[in-house]
Amino acid sequence: MTENEREPYPTTGLLRAVRRKADMSQRELARAAGVSPSSVGRVESGARAASVALFSRLVDAAGMHLLVVDDHGRVITPMLDREDLRDGAERRYPSHLDTITDPEPGEWWADIYGLARPPETFFRDRRLRDAMRRRSQWEVRVAKYRTSPEPPDPRWSDRWRWWQPPSSWP
Repeated sequence: MTENEREPYPTTGLLRAVRRKADMSQRELARAAGVSPSSVGRVESGARAASVALFSRLVDAAGMHLLVVDDHGRVITPMLDREDLRDGAERRYPSHLDTITDPEPGEWWADIYGLARPPETFFRDRRLRDAMRRRSQWEVRVAKYRTSPEPPDPRWSDRWRWWQPPSSWP
């Protein structure tokens, strides 16, 4: 087993590759990143685990960037932090949920109880959220999805058939 296979994330090998690609010595990289040369040496030798902040700083100093990509190779961009989207206790909403600002009737779970609608809410049902997201992307990104078939509108799915008018109505 090699050194990089034991490591959960191969920062040592990546840092050496970055430095080689940038054609920089450890001292030059350390100077450009504003860290000590021994820090670079310890990270490259595996004697020190680099934090994300340190690793990013070293990679940036070499003129490269860290990216997060999904299984299909698409770059994941950071979420914007909006200070005006907080709950009553000033907490952020869960990042895995799509926040709905100014919800319409029926978009909040407590509408059926006649409770006052909050200024923002989110969908908890993952299948409904994902279906609505696919539909929204298809509607907004016309050029990208021009040849794709129209996804079903989740508001008209089997789950919501109870409020649709029967077929016998005129």
